[in-house]
Amino acid sequence: MALTIALVAGEDSGDQLGAGLLACLEKRFPGARFVGIGGERMRASGMECWWDCSELAHFGLFEVLAHLRRIWKLRKELRRRLLELQPDVFIGIDAPDFNLGLERRLKEAGIRTVHYVSPTVWAWRAWRIPKIRRAADLVLCLFPFEPEFLAGHDIAAAYVGHPLADQIDPVSDTRQARESLGIESEGPVFALLPGSRQSEVERLAEPMLGAARLLRERFPRARFAAALANRRVAAAFGAQLAAHPALEVNAFEGRVREVIAAADVVLCASGTVTLETLLINRPMVVAYRLAPPTYYSARATRLIKAKRFSLPNILAGTYLVPELIQHEANAARLAEEATAWLEDDERRGALSYMFGRLHETLRCNASERAAEEVAKLLDAR
Repeated sequence: MALTIALVAGEDSGDQLGAGLLACLEKRFPGARFVGIGGERMRASGMECWWDCSELAHFGLFEVLAHLRRIWKLRKELRRRLLELQPDVFIGIDAPDFNLGLERRLKEAGIRTVHYVSPTVWAWRAWRIPKIRRAADLVLCLFPFEPEFLAGHDIAAAYVGHPLADQIDPVSDTRQARESLGIESEGPVFALLPGSRQSEVERLAEPMLGAARLLRERFPRARFAAALANRRVAAAFGAQLAAHPALEVNAFEGRVREVIAAADVVLCASGTVTLETLLINRPMVVAYRLAPPTYYSARATRLIKAKRFSLPNILAGTYLVPELIQHEANAARLAEEATAWLEDDERRGALSYMFGRLHETLRCNASERAAEEVAKLLDAR
């Protein structure tokens, strides 16, 4: 009898990870049935999507609360269907607030569970560690320091590397990327990447556009390119851009990596895009803004433990790139830090060397290794 494998991805980055894993699992288990929650990429890879991952893509404590009743209802129905179906394994891809509780109930019912992407309990919300232990038979880790940390808490984990490091070539052609996007090569190019969620864009587009205006004053021949994850994000960004009629920004739906490759400096939201920028090897300024109630609640309750919040700095264990959080993520600071990158050749060279080393560490044929770990779990059963 063919295997049934259930998966849940909670947002666009999870959909990317899930699609790569699906392709490798299909090779290992021909005829397997894949069901659950995913996005366009997972659907195109042959998954039977009961719901789209956009149903779960909310960011921040208070933003999630506004949709909590609907999300709970969805998870209850999903749990019912999975318990009835009894898949051979369930794989929750990131989205720990949604997936860990679901995994625990499935594990208690005798279904093998895998959590793909370790929750950042080494940085914040360490109280989730016992929850992970109860929920997951195995955690698949993207970063090399995570398995040892989890093993110290009696959680089975395996390092698989990051699929993006496999997909992205360590050498990218700036001129070719600019020609592909139709961007003039003369003058500096700044990329604006305000996030993949509408709520992120609503908070970060304005300071990024303000920074672009300041950079244009300093560098009259500067060009600006924005990469926007989907139509909703593009609409939110367009509404903010309309308030700057004198500012010309080439906006692209998707094409994130081309926009990064075309840039001299990247202004970006904290998240997966910082890893893509690292792998494409471009200097960046990272911005992070939460809804004020979420931010101040996290500070008051000391939920955030890490000194650094951007992936390049966490992976390096030091400050490679500027991090601007909450009120520091303003137009003046963004423009100041971007200018500093553009005007310091030696600093850019040192960063390029470090980014190259980190790329090598993460390049492990991750999707295949993740599929291998899932196969081992199924064999053990």
